[in-house]
Amino acid sequence: MEFKQLPHRFPWRAGNRFELLVDGPHFFPAMLAAIAQARETVLLEVYLFESGAVADRFIDALSGAVRRGVSVYVLLDDFGCLALSRRDRQRLRDAGAHLTFYNPLRFTGVRHNLFRNHRKLLLVDGTVAFVGGMGLTDAFAPAEGEPWHDTAVRIEGPVVADWQLSFVRTWNLWSRHALTLPPARPARTGMQVGRLALSAGLQRTEIKGALLKRVRAAERRVWIATAYFIPARRLRRALRQAARSGIDVRLLLTGPQTDHPAVRHAGRRFYGQLLRAGVRIFEYQPRFLHAKVQLCDNWVSIGSSNVDRWNFRWNLEGNQEVADAGFAAETQAFFERDFAVSQEITQADWARRSRWARLQEWAWGAIDLWMERRSQSRR
Repeated sequence: MEFKQLPHRFPWRAGNRFELLVDGPHFFPAMLAAIAQARETVLLEVYLFESGAVADRFIDALSGAVRRGVSVYVLLDDFGCLALSRRDRQRLRDAGAHLTFYNPLRFTGVRHNLFRNHRKLLLVDGTVAFVGGMGLTDAFAPAEGEPWHDTAVRIEGPVVADWQLSFVRTWNLWSRHALTLPPARPARTGMQVGRLALSAGLQRTEIKGALLKRVRAAERRVWIATAYFIPARRLRRALRQAARSGIDVRLLLTGPQTDHPAVRHAGRRFYGQLLRAGVRIFEYQPRFLHAKVQLCDNWVSIGSSNVDRWNFRWNLEGNQEVADAGFAAETQAFFERDFAVSQEITQADWARRSRWARLQEWAWGAIDLWMERRSQSRR
């Protein structure tokens, strides 16, 4: 199987309504309510799907939709759903849901296994969609403790049709049972303008390209939140240049609570050069920051894509772009709440960091560079 998408660049579309939803206790109920109201189709594309209380709620909701006569299609990444039990997979099949796996893992061909579908999409009846960084796991809505901190966007309007087309194309590349749906024609429900941006590894780099373009054109601010921060050289240069020109450049990054400490240490090696250029860096303290949000002036991009080279090299990603002052203000408020509970890293703080911290940055940075060079040599 070739790891590619059919070439297609989606246009900006007017007449949409976008709602920012923060954290699992807010976006999961909205997603489940949409499934409960489905009358024709439910399309679910997700990376992380792990057995537990959250998975049970969604499997029950999807099964109930099938019983009402709704066609349900579930596209899972084969690696991301390793923790979804055989019992839960069979529950979906027995209910009548159509189940397909992206890039099944192989015992041979390690490089083949690196290609993953990291997108997160729920689409109901061709009229409402949910896009974000969330997985269907208990980490995003635990019975006890704090959930992983993440965002989603509820979408109504013409751009939903593009998300449906994207899902169908990806499904048909991997399923033995072709999916044919009539073109979605969602009504204009608002005044907001949006665009679907996709990435498919190095073969399609819309999300990275859009961010670079917006950083370089920014007039007031560039605020970026990401769970994993190992930016490419061109983006680091663009951030430094923006900060030196007087743009308010801020990074909201993970603090000590993270599921991949090695990635955090590897990314921290870039702090010094960014701080010297005037970039402000905030490390989120209360819990694990899993959100992927980009705000440049009044342009917002929210979805599955982190700001790291791994994402851009290997993964299928999907972000919702919005160009709207009102939605940008909502996103600004999200950032400001998070900045208030983050630790800002100053140049003085950075100069005082321990030798152990420096050693971890050097060691994990060296491993990151080795992996980058090795993957380039095998292209």
